[in-house]
Amino acid sequence: MAKIRHIALTTANPSEVAEFYKAAFDMEEVRRSDNGAVFLSDGYINLAILNHKTAAKDADVGPNGDNYNGIHHIGFKVDDLDDACEKLDSANGQSITSREGLDSMMAAPGAPRNFEMKWSGPDGVVIDISHTGWVTSS
Repeated sequence: MAKIRHIALTTANPSEVAEFYKAAFDMEEVRRSDNGAVFLSDGYINLAILNHKTAAKDADVGPNGDNYNGIHHIGFKVDDLDDACEKLDSANGQSITSREGLDSMMAAPGAPRNFEMKWSGPDGVVIDISHTGWVTSS
């Protein structure tokens, strides 16, 4: 069974939003990316606070369109990426990103351990699937 391990918000100011969740819920910051995204955890589920998405630069802009503030996507840790892809395809999910190159990226020295594929479900809601998972504590 897949497990929910990742929820992503999009916002104009990831740092400010991250500070809110850290102060209000004692979430731990586990990582910041070069593009300003902040990743928090409660030790079990990762909360990714991302910059706004736009159709001009993001394949996974989602059904809410450009510059949406709020929950953008949900991520599931799966045991087997190929099996999960087959199940998503059988359930009429739509692939947004391919697996091509994913395994070689994982082997790169110093690479983060979380690698994901993006799909969409009913109503275009974006779904991440990962067989490596997301960082949940430092």
